[in-house]
Amino acid sequence: MGSLPRVSVTSGARVSVQAAPLPDRLQCRSADRTALLYSDETCSVRVSYAELDGRTNAMGRAIATHARPAGPNRDRDYVIAVCMQPSHNTILALLATWKAGAAYVPLDPSFPQARVSHILGDAQPSLIIYDDTVNPSTFASSGVAAISFEELSLEASSLPADRPSDTEVLAQNTVDTIAIILYTSGSTGIPKGVRLPYSAICNRLWWQFRTFPFSDTESTCVWKTALTFVDAVSEIWGPLLHGRTLLILSKETTRNPQKLVQVLAENQVERLVLVPTLLQSILMCLSLNRSERPLRRLKLWVCSGETLSKELAARFFQYFGDHDGFKLANFYGSTEVMGDVTYYVMEKFSQIDLFPTIPIGRPVDNCAVFLLDEEMNPSRESDTGEVWVAGQNLARGYVGGQAPEKFCDNPHASHPDYSRLYRTGDYGILYKGVILYAGRTDSQIKIRGHRVDLQEVERAVAAIQGVEKGVVLCYGLQYGNPEILAFVKLGPNVRLNGQRIESALKEVLTNYMIPQVIIIESIPLLVNDDTIISLDYDYSDVHPENIEAARALFETVGEVLGRSARGAISLSAGFYELGGNSLNSIFTITKLREKGFYIVTFLAHQVLEKCCVICQPHLKVRRSHPNLIMIVSSFYEKAELEQFLRSEIHVRDYARCIDACWQPLLLADLSVVLENNEGTPVAVALNFDARDEPDIELAGGLAKIMTFLEFVRFSTRL
Repeated sequence: MGSLPRVSVTSGARVSVQAAPLPDRLQCRSADRTALLYSDETCSVRVSYAELDGRTNAMGRAIATHARPAGPNRDRDYVIAVCMQPSHNTILALLATWKAGAAYVPLDPSFPQARVSHILGDAQPSLIIYDDTVNPSTFASSGVAAISFEELSLEASSLPADRPSDTEVLAQNTVDTIAIILYTSGSTGIPKGVRLPYSAICNRLWWQFRTFPFSDTESTCVWKTALTFVDAVSEIWGPLLHGRTLLILSKETTRNPQKLVQVLAENQVERLVLVPTLLQSILMCLSLNRSERPLRRLKLWVCSGETLSKELAARFFQYFGDHDGFKLANFYGSTEVMGDVTYYVMEKFSQIDLFPTIPIGRPVDNCAVFLLDEEMNPSRESDTGEVWVAGQNLARGYVGGQAPEKFCDNPHASHPDYSRLYRTGDYGILYKGVILYAGRTDSQIKIRGHRVDLQEVERAVAAIQGVEKGVVLCYGLQYGNPEILAFVKLGPNVRLNGQRIESALKEVLTNYMIPQVIIIESIPLLVNDDTIISLDYDYSDVHPENIEAARALFETVGEVLGRSARGAISLSAGFYELGGNSLNSIFTITKLREKGFYIVTFLAHQVLEKCCVICQPHLKVRRSHPNLIMIVSSFYEKAELEQFLRSEIHVRDYARCIDACWQPLLLADLSVVLENNEGTPVAVALNFDARDEPDIELAGGLAKIMTFLEFVRFSTRL
């Protein structure tokens, strides 16, 4: 007899979970230890666990007092909206909300008015807490009471700092209480609020603590993910529940891979959650100086939010190697299943080729995955099925009971904990005991980890007056640099350009959802963006001596941005205006270096004309004096007086100056090159004997600066 076919159902371990509401667990931390660290241009703040507990107790009382008159929403949840930039104050507001007996719903201050209005109308919060970056008029038409964090803190300063009593809070927190509501881009094109109970959050966090425990040396962790994104939940509360210090990073730091690497290294961070796009940028940033190993303490790298490619995984192990304990994990999930419901961990390069693609792995504890066909029957192993999830990670549905078909009874339940199913909309394959991702059933995509439904974007485009028809597509998903494109046909006698349409879309869509708008005369039955769009390179203003550098720069920018480039690539074009950002600027630097052109501080130059000037062929590293690029770049970027005459000074002026005095410098034998342990130059000091300083002819703005400096030097001798 033949064996019965195996079906595509797999489950994680069944374990008990410490499911007390999270505020209770935070009380037992060491009082004098640092809980929060935050710094920016204006302040540097340390908050101890004792201060965190006391201040949030008092603030919880104040929040309850303000929210109680409005009452709960239609789901009987007390909800507090928090509209604040990432800082230590944000954490205080979130924890105080829990201690007040309410759930928090985050609002990003950068959200357009339409999205804010929708969330406030749908979630029906009892109170809005906002910081000084937000204009309170944003909430004026909502009818919801609002208070600034500063006002709330002032009120709380006169209230008791012990834990609020049962009569002082809005409601008692239990394992079934809703703790967080997060809004996602829905398949209907309308954002829906996901209701996350304490039980789901605790199950996800305690699985993390068992599977990836904090090491004895792991004292500082980072919060860098947007509060509106589900990964922020484990980033924030995981470290705090285990008495670690939470370092809060600004958006500017997170968007700049070079600065992010520096901060992670300085604070000896040992784990990081990031989207594959950011991992690619960091690896490229690290490869710019391979002799340095700034992140040797960062052992656990968790990718989620986007597909992790084999190529990127290979680059990870090519850089970090197999023998030093580095782990690359691939997490899969969505907000509706507490962010992560399956996982796969790689520790060696050889694991990459065990499967056709990088698996999304096996279910986490107390969760199960069912791959079902259209009749809701389990697919056979190795056949494609739609991914349905059961278990303790499941949300309590959507605000207002929307889309009830996404959460349904489980006809295949083997345990009461698996009685409900969530329909993810993804396809998967159970292959050799792990799940492989196999695409989507709808038009949802991931842009830098954020879920975007193209129907929502298409609806917004179609709603703009003058647009007759629009088709929204995603370009570059397979290249790891996805961008949204909107092909628009205008109505008769309508005068609109792409920039005006994009500007109008900013009023209703978040930044990561804004498409590049391409005006076309007609929309074919099958849109092929490769044939409709062609990159436009404009060399008309390039000086002949810069043409080689310009071609390398323009073509590299074109390769990186691809068909999503917004307009002609020319000297006057801004890199960021073309569609660039701090992440793909690292790609540009790396590709230029592969072609023999070196730009040290590309991020500082948004206009391609300035990039072209410092990308001269003669600034390639030369065997005769390999430190030339370091010296020239340092002079050009950091010299203070030159900033006032920047329009009259070029990098080549410094290069010619150094060339002219190079041999006398060597003969003087007074200069110093500092190298690190790997022999890589990290600093150079140039020195002459004052009596043997060579005469050099200079011109332009640099001559003016040197003349002034000579005057100052000789004046001080008098």
